[in-house]
Amino acid sequence: MRELTFALGIGAAVLLVAVFAVRASVRLGLPSLLLYLGLGLVIGEAGLGIEFSNAELTQSLGLAALVLILAEGGLTTRWREVKSALLPGIALSTVAVVITIVVTGAGLHWILGFDWRLALLWGAVLASTDAAAVFSVLRRLSVSRRLVGSLELESGINDAPSYIAVVVLASADDVDWLLSLTAAYELSAGAAIGLVLGWIGSHGLRRAALPATGLYPLATVAVCVLAFAAGQSVHASGLLATYLAALVLGNARLPHRSDTLSFAEGLGWLAQIGLFVLLGLFASPSRLLDAIVPGLVAGAVITLIARPLSVVISMLPFRMPWREQVFLSWAGLRGAVPIVLAMIPLSQNVPGAQRLVDAVFVLVIVLTLVQGTTLGALARVLGLDGGARTKEVEVDVATLDELDAELLQLTIPEGSKLHGVYLSELRLPAGATVSLVARGGQGFTPVSTTRLQEGDQVLIVATQQAKPATEQRIRAVDRAGRYARWRGETGEG
Repeated sequence: MRELTFALGIGAAVLLVAVFAVRASVRLGLPSLLLYLGLGLVIGEAGLGIEFSNAELTQSLGLAALVLILAEGGLTTRWREVKSALLPGIALSTVAVVITIVVTGAGLHWILGFDWRLALLWGAVLASTDAAAVFSVLRRLSVSRRLVGSLELESGINDAPSYIAVVVLASADDVDWLLSLTAAYELSAGAAIGLVLGWIGSHGLRRAALPATGLYPLATVAVCVLAFAAGQSVHASGLLATYLAALVLGNARLPHRSDTLSFAEGLGWLAQIGLFVLLGLFASPSRLLDAIVPGLVAGAVITLIARPLSVVISMLPFRMPWREQVFLSWAGLRGAVPIVLAMIPLSQNVPGAQRLVDAVFVLVIVLTLVQGTTLGALARVLGLDGGARTKEVEVDVATLDELDAELLQLTIPEGSKLHGVYLSELRLPAGATVSLVARGGQGFTPVSTTRLQEGDQVLIVATQQAKPATEQRIRAVDRAGRYARWRGETGEG
């Protein structure tokens, strides 16, 4: 009983510190995952002295956390915002992964003298971009939806082929031409399972009359986890099944959708915090010093050679401008996923696996510091920044079931061209109306002559039919001001 009490107390304390660390990371401009990793190191063997070295348990818990992170990413991804990036996203998550593995493996074979199988294993571990890092960093930037959509789809899908490659290269089996057929089956079967279960789940939840609102978020996440289990049970890609099931569910007209997305977001944060703290706890600072050189070499190869080359080749059919390709190359964020993947060969006692884990840990810290903190500046230098505002208009949704309507909540950020616009100039579509404005801690019912200001929180009631046009109009005025329609601004850019 004492051990349980101690574990719960430590867990709660770590969670509270990690939650407040999010605010600190935003102020400092640092990705929060670095603080979580640091927190794990502090309570580990070099800090408070808690020793944890179970590679198999770390791998299992890491995959479980990754499933929840992918579920949250799929549920919160808007299909209409990423559908234009579908083909580039698929190319980045398949073709680019193969190129990254080969180029990184070749570079490490020639520079560090690894044998080909070990070098390719390093390439496979490092080939996957991290969904948690991408979702948390990119959604704060004001670059085009095609770029953000491409990177979101890539990070949600490319874990699957990377995982397959790591499992194959970490085993003792020979690699032959059947590997491509096996990979094709696992990906296609995983995609089919995810889409089917997502469709069944969305229809079932719409027709279910559950006795409590809180059961709908639980059931939605359960469908996503079931997709993973179903995929893995038939030797298909459970990770891909999870993401696609969540993507279908997140874009369906689910009951209490706002509650579901809020629950998924909280669960995603919990998974991220737990995963990064666990990985920091597993790491040994004494071993990390010896891994600095191979980690930096691998980071340089993948960042300066493999990633740019894979982007250029995979984007050839889409004639993407060079500035966008430069941004895609630099935005290949690595996070917990490579560390989790590196646990697979370690749990199987592959020679050199411990060195791989330590090097990947060093690489993730360095690349997160370098890439995660410079993406916004790079977007501005390349002319890809969407405007002077600090962040996109935030729109939250709460379903009003009996009216078949939804409550849209938006906060007018600093620099938005919504500032100074009269309510009558919004020209919202039929079926939508502004019901409340909160300003300076006070709420009031607006009239047509009410002028919006920075920092206002605005509540809009819109029918299901009017909701898409309402959001489009709000984003258009946010970008182009009161004359948005006359200028041809759609709000979709």
